[in-house]
Amino acid sequence: MPSDTDERLLIIIPAWNEQVTLPGVLAEIRAAVPEADILVVNDGSTDWTAAVAAHNGADVLDLPLNLGVGGAMRAGYKYALRNGYGRTVQLDADGQHDPKNVSLLIDQLASGVSDVVIGARFAGTGTYTARGPRWWSMKLLSFVLSRVCKTRLTDTTSGFKACNRTAIRLFASNYPAEYLGDTVEALVIASRAGVSVSQVGVEMRPRAGGTASHSPVKAAVFLLRAFFALAIALSRPSEPLEAEVVL
Repeated sequence: MPSDTDERLLIIIPAWNEQVTLPGVLAEIRAAVPEADILVVNDGSTDWTAAVAAHNGADVLDLPLNLGVGGAMRAGYKYALRNGYGRTVQLDADGQHDPKNVSLLIDQLASGVSDVVIGARFAGTGTYTARGPRWWSMKLLSFVLSRVCKTRLTDTTSGFKACNRTAIRLFASNYPAEYLGDTVEALVIASRAGVSVSQVGVEMRPRAGGTASHSPVKAAVFLLRAFFALAIALSRPSEPLEAEVVL
């Protein structure tokens, strides 16, 4: 029977200069997942992201400089572990992830199928597409990581994912900060530590506002860099998951 700790849910939002989109995203989360607590990790923003998040009722973890999504998420997982959360959901601040889909990830997590559930854009739900080098890079990454994780994955670069306490403990101490390492390398780390991964199909929406941090051309280049991150991750020794100490 799950404990109260197992049931506590924290939505972690890594945010860099997202003052425009945050109010709408936070309002949608409140409406769709009223039982969740919300943590905005302000990743060294130069605008009013932290103040806007606090004004709209979110807890704020203020990083002094920009660490990237991986660094922000590791801080978020440390916060979740130290504050006794049994479940987390990573959700983007730009409005592309629909909070109504959080329940899909949480339901799969609760079923015990896996410790990490990815919200996948290319799993038969929605009309989101990618083209050119980016598409082929993502396809190849998914092919390789499906074999590493021993399950079919179609969107290994998704930033929409749910974790149980087992995965939270792992990622709080061992989560890569490099660009795309937070998705690609994190899956290798999870698999090698015995943390299981699965996916559910979700629909990706257009950005609600603001400016994307990378152009499509730059995104394709960085996706190619992900193969170097993947090669490095596969060459590293596995990190066993340490038993949780109950005080």
